[in-house]
Amino acid sequence: MKVLMINGSPRANGNTYIALHEMEQIFAKEGIETEILHIGNKDIRGCIACGSCAGKGRCVFDDAVNEAAAKFEACDGLVIGSPVYYASANATLVAFLTRLFYSTHFDKTMKVGASVVAARRGGLSATFDELNKFFTICGMPVASGQYWNSVHGMAPGEAVQDAEGLQSMRTLARNMSFLMKSIALGREAYGLPEREPFERTNFIR
Repeated sequence: MKVLMINGSPRANGNTYIALHEMEQIFAKEGIETEILHIGNKDIRGCIACGSCAGKGRCVFDDAVNEAAAKFEACDGLVIGSPVYYASANATLVAFLTRLFYSTHFDKTMKVGASVVAARRGGLSATFDELNKFFTICGMPVASGQYWNSVHGMAPGEAVQDAEGLQSMRTLARNMSFLMKSIALGREAYGLPEREPFERTNFIR
């Protein structure tokens, strides 16, 4: 099994990485392979709604989004990590996720998702909610821990002092591991849930 982890912080080894690395160590103990992609410092533009991905099966802008697409398709779980900027996720990360989820047309049903956030003080729960919406729009179960998945720290490295936050990361990784393994067993025994044809209802007709 494999978990793809997205570090949306501009700092490769900052507090967001500390949270992801705490999870990474638990995944290793659970026999789950991980890969961390650091995209928070990359030049990633937003979606322009051109619709080209509908025909191409990939985004028209050939950057880190297309590079991550195959890894996303192959993984069993996705962890998204972000610092908090104005009670929101890093804009680079949001642009990356918007294009990644929109341009990839493979079935994401039952891939397990989890988001983790890091902040000096506030805006954690708003950012946590923002990131979870990427999972829930496409049938991905959301893993939970023992609290909202967050760590505190301002200067790089300060999150190591947040004992409760790091414990939350370890609990989240254990719960996510259990959920992925349970889904794998359920898929073997029962298959995936039946999917109805999508009913699109526009408000303006």
